[in-house]
Amino acid sequence: MTAQPDLELRSRIRLVDEVAQLLRERIYSGAFAPGAKLRQEELADQLRVSRTPLREALRVLERDGLVQAEPGRGVRVVEADPEQLLEAYYLREAVDGVAARLAAERATPADVARLHAQLERQRAAIEPWDAAAYTLANVEFHTMVMQLSANRFVMAELPLVRMTSQVFTPVKLVPEARGKAAVLDHAAIVEAIEEHDPEAAERMARAHIAATIARLLPEDAA
Repeated sequence: MTAQPDLELRSRIRLVDEVAQLLRERIYSGAFAPGAKLRQEELADQLRVSRTPLREALRVLERDGLVQAEPGRGVRVVEADPEQLLEAYYLREAVDGVAARLAAERATPADVARLHAQLERQRAAIEPWDAAAYTLANVEFHTMVMQLSANRFVMAELPLVRMTSQVFTPVKLVPEARGKAAVLDHAAIVEAIEEHDPEAAERMARAHIAATIARLLPEDAA
């Protein structure tokens, strides 16, 4: 007798998850810019869902840190001030370092081949320079390293990579010189992983993020 309510509950949860993922991808792609107001009536019409699952999906994104609800102002995509961006990258320095260390301990030859293929995709985005393709390849590279860590707590921080690289840093602001430098760093990280050198992998991964932190620090603090 309880099967039908259980089925309805599972269907509603799946719908909420699907709506949340659609909105998440629009934020990551820049379709919803930082600070953009998300008008629930318009979104419900576009996605062809009722307001209830939409509101629940927005609450999911709020827990993810991608949107914020403000009394009297509705729901907006998050914007990062310099202090908030620094806080995010300080955490990434630690997480990326641990991820690279664990990847160096556990990566198989097939894993390393995938990392090299990802490096080639990044290089292809540099000549000629394609900021959007580079940003996507950059996110995929860091995601792959975190996944190779095979550590559930490291992988729980995956949204942080997209938030810092895609939400907080608009594609149009990514300079070509930064992309070239990053690819060189990534190649060094892959080499350390391939050689199963955890210390070197962690050191290089942390230095890679530390360079970004140095660029974000105010001049009098750098």
